[in-house]
Amino acid sequence: MIAAVVPVKNEAATIKKVIKTIGGTKVDLIIPVFNGCTDKSREIIETMNYTNISPIHFENSLGIDVPRSVGAAWAYKMGADIILFIDGDMEGNIAGALKGLMSSIQRNRLQIALTDCYPPETENKPSQLARYLLNLRSELNRTLGLEEAIGNASPSHGPHAITREFVESVPCQELAVPPVALALAAKHSLNVGIGARLPHARLGSRQRDFYHNRQIAETIIGDCLEALQVFYGYKRTRTQGGKTFLGYHTERRFDLLEDFLQKIFT
Repeated sequence: MIAAVVPVKNEAATIKKVIKTIGGTKVDLIIPVFNGCTDKSREIIETMNYTNISPIHFENSLGIDVPRSVGAAWAYKMGADIILFIDGDMEGNIAGALKGLMSSIQRNRLQIALTDCYPPETENKPSQLARYLLNLRSELNRTLGLEEAIGNASPSHGPHAITREFVESVPCQELAVPPVALALAAKHSLNVGIGARLPHARLGSRQRDFYHNRQIAETIIGDCLEALQVFYGYKRTRTQGGKTFLGYHTERRFDLLEDFLQKIFT
């Protein structure tokens, strides 16, 4: 069984198209994770009358990436062999990328398949901030021994897919900090590769302001620092050069995640 996890945080403008895109693939189960929504996202999905939707509702915001952990755990419990992750605002024409991720899992026997969002043919050159993040991600991937396989791709960016074996090797909690999940995959010698190539601009993700972009950058920097520590078996830290990189990390509700995991696995 193939399940698609869709984090939903006030995506009324895009969620209908995203669900339709997923519905046009070979996905058997769609799991929207409503993450403190205050708009009509939930009502929109309910009116679509899909019979293969298994929604999860959280009144409080879970924070960035935590919905992936929730959805992956639920998909695993439901018997999924492959789990796709697609954000609720990715309204671009990504069906081909989703199919590529699924087929690469099966064809290349990957346990995690990523999307390369900065292939050579990218039309729009990344900003200075984006280039900095790309360099940092490349450094992490090089340290993990994955640079040849995935370049600077990351589960922090773009649709991606994991297998049941991945969930059995990497605790669902770690999916809430994507670079850490990648580091643990490398540490457990899981097969990691590229399943799709799609320039960032074609994802159709919502345009954000400077504050959000800076917060995301600091989140991912801190995540990568954590990932390096985890890979080497050191105590986790998000501090480098006397600066602590938090970004949105403080908004991640690990307490709600732990409560959810306890309920479904006990």
